[in-house]
Amino acid sequence: MSHVLIASAEWSYLLSRLRALAPEAFDSQGRVLNLIAREWGNPGHGKPYLSPVDGRQLGALPMLDLATAQYAVAAAASEAEEWARVDLDTRKERVSACLELLRENHELLALLLTWEIGKPVPQSRVSVERCISGVKWYVENIDSMMEGRKPLGLISNIASWNYPMSVLVHAMLVHVLAGNAVIAKSPTDGGLLALTLSMAFARRCGLPVSLVSGSGGKLSEALVRDPHIACLSFVGGKANGRDIASSLYDRKKRYMLEMEGVNTYGIWRFSDWDSLAKQLKKGFEYGKQRCTAYPRFVVERSLVPRFLEMYLPVLASLKVGHPLLGETPESKPPAVDFGPLINSQKVEELHAMMSEAEAKGAIPLYKCRLEPDMFLPGQDVSAYLGPCAFLHVPRNCRLYHNEPFGPVDSIVVVDTEEELITEMNVSNGALVASIACDEPETAKRVASELRAFKVGINTVRSRGDREEVFGGIGQSWQGCFVGGAYLVRAVTEGPPGERLFGNFPDYTLLPETR
Repeated sequence: MSHVLIASAEWSYLLSRLRALAPEAFDSQGRVLNLIAREWGNPGHGKPYLSPVDGRQLGALPMLDLATAQYAVAAAASEAEEWARVDLDTRKERVSACLELLRENHELLALLLTWEIGKPVPQSRVSVERCISGVKWYVENIDSMMEGRKPLGLISNIASWNYPMSVLVHAMLVHVLAGNAVIAKSPTDGGLLALTLSMAFARRCGLPVSLVSGSGGKLSEALVRDPHIACLSFVGGKANGRDIASSLYDRKKRYMLEMEGVNTYGIWRFSDWDSLAKQLKKGFEYGKQRCTAYPRFVVERSLVPRFLEMYLPVLASLKVGHPLLGETPESKPPAVDFGPLINSQKVEELHAMMSEAEAKGAIPLYKCRLEPDMFLPGQDVSAYLGPCAFLHVPRNCRLYHNEPFGPVDSIVVVDTEEELITEMNVSNGALVASIACDEPETAKRVASELRAFKVGINTVRSRGDREEVFGGIGQSWQGCFVGGAYLVRAVTEGPPGERLFGNFPDYTLLPETR
């Protein structure tokens, strides 16, 4: 069956709508601009900005040099002093006005996300909605959270490309609601245009936001270490996070650094396979490009046949393809479980990890073949990778110790409860973990031994919304925990001697409910 691109998602049409809504964010040549010192300008050095969906160029990323970024930070810091004097009711009104503009353009933002990061349209819509509804919850509850507290100043936001709306824009709007100014770096790999439109709305509503683009390595002196920065919010890989953490410890600067860990799902003395199958299928949303995805399954040996009987059909049922095709131009977006990964380089990286594992003895259980009828004829599919699974990955492989951040699973077989716990704790801390077990007492005992911030029993855990706290154990997280009142506390100053909940070099303070 032949497919065509759905008309409402044609890129030229979306781009024209974007430029009409935010003309100030583009120059006369159509180049995207940076938002510095309250004004849009400086297209920087243009770096080609490609869509993972089909490889087309969406525009140019406006890459800045360090000096310009330092100027942007200084200007944002001066605005922070003014904003801190704005009363809370006014801040709530302006943030609510921004949310209304986001809501009015919900569908455009979702389609931009699909082109920019490859997320299927229904999942993109959820990301936009979580941003809006999540910030709305803070607007409704901020009064009590701010009692006895005052803003820190300028908050720097450096986030990964996978959740530009529901993580990055959400955090920025809560930060300004709490009385801070914010400056953010557009992720290099995706989210530039959805962020640009969102920040144009925020600035139009009088919110103190700045947006810059550039190399993280080149701009870190400004966005991380500059003395004008009062707090850093970072979401990204463990290597970059460690470098940032080491530069912050002795500067008495507030920070929250969300990094990767290997999230594991253990299966022990278990029988509810239908329920587990539903969880695992949903877990492949967005190709497991999430910090709370589960790429590692640790299975009791006697349960391996039943596990595979359930698991392999789940993999075979997953639909992978172009997220914007229909039978006619008027069709709705297709029901794909996931589209492309963020770029072809990520696919190559995963192929290298899998090849290494196979060469050292890992058993490939499943390798998905892409179906031609899920794509346009002749389109670039270099960023697509279907689900893959491996058994007995050797310990001296990257796939054994590292988070693949893609649809590549590892299955580990164990014989004792002690082995189960050891293999589930393969990384030095994780954001989430789960145990599938029919025996409540056994499940609780195993859960208490896991080095994960959130542990699910017969269910997966997620980042959570609104009042739900989020953080990590070990090297998966450094600094203040976030979520609910914890996010507001992280970016405000409380009573003298306050010990914030978080994971710090000299102490770890965990909330009772996680």
